[in-house]
Amino acid sequence: MTRMPAAGPALDALDLHLLDLLQDDAALTMRTLAERAGSSPATCQRRIAAMRASGVLMKQVALVDRQQVGRPLTVFVSVELDRQNDALLRQFEQRIAAEPAVMACYEVSGEFDFLLVVSAASMQDYHAFTRELFSSNHNVRNFKSMFAMHCSKFETRVPLAAPATARA
Repeated sequence: MTRMPAAGPALDALDLHLLDLLQDDAALTMRTLAERAGSSPATCQRRIAAMRASGVLMKQVALVDRQQVGRPLTVFVSVELDRQNDALLRQFEQRIAAEPAVMACYEVSGEFDFLLVVSAASMQDYHAFTRELFSSNHNVRNFKSMFAMHCSKFETRVPLAAPATARA
């Protein structure tokens, strides 16, 4: 039986405004957030704490320019497993989650089972990565690599819509 994910907490206009502000700059002070949101610092602090506790706010991070820190190669890797069952899928996901070069891992529908985003310092490093992760894994049937030539947009922002108003 497949379980549907639980619906998140109800978010009102203030919550969504705070999320928008934080997505733009998570380093804003509570006072600045409150001023921009039109609320008090205490209210904003409570709302943000509640969104962290509920998992709406997953974590606060800094975005790093991969080129400037010596990891210019971005690779999209589609992975096809030989066998799929819950245990094997979870095992693959756990192995991938432990790999620092993997920036994202999506289970997908279609021809492949997973789509990964991998960051590498060089083609040699990426080749070693594939040997270690895929060639030595007897459950990986096939993988295909697509190398990013240019990135015209990279965004972590989730578009947020205003909450639906109650209908009369």
